[in-house]
Amino acid sequence: MKDFLQQCQHWVFDMDGTLTLAVHDFEHIRQQLDIPPTADILEHLASLPTAEAQAKHAWLLEHEHELAANSQPAPGAHELVTQLHQEGRQLAILTRNAHSLVEVTLEAIGLKPFFQPQNIYGREQAQPKPSPDGMLKIARNWQVCPSKLIMVGDFHFDLTSAKHAGARSILVNTPTNLWPKLTDLYVPDCFALLKQVKQPTG
Repeated sequence: MKDFLQQCQHWVFDMDGTLTLAVHDFEHIRQQLDIPPTADILEHLASLPTAEAQAKHAWLLEHEHELAANSQPAPGAHELVTQLHQEGRQLAILTRNAHSLVEVTLEAIGLKPFFQPQNIYGREQAQPKPSPDGMLKIARNWQVCPSKLIMVGDFHFDLTSAKHAGARSILVNTPTNLWPKLTDLYVPDCFALLKQVKQPTG
């Protein structure tokens, strides 16, 4: 796996909780939008009548915009992305967040120059994770087999999306490996991942 880290040229990042410090209070969001405690927020909104769904999406977008504008980078995220960019790796974002908020977030954490707009996939561009749709679209856009991609994320939705697409998965920013069956590599944070990326092969 270490050799693959150094050889892989196609990296996909989750955003919230991976490149940023996790700040979303999903319990609060569910309470405000009258969503059952165990329901997936986006799936629940998609099941609502059009007018109700639009109103709740508008509230969610406004709430998320405030969070995005105040985002803070996760430990090692800036250093890792900078290193990969300097080495000429291709970089993409795959997030369940709205596309319009991705650039706000990336600007806030100082990573906007490293991600081209066509390589940013929000919930409007692909079926939300854990669907593999976004990973498969990124692979097609880059004209590579999905097995050539690495997904870096902090939640089982990220890992499941990668697994179902046939890509590699890296779990970061959790105290332990919470989903070992879905994880190709676990590291505690992006600093630790950067260290492994920079290790010489052989």
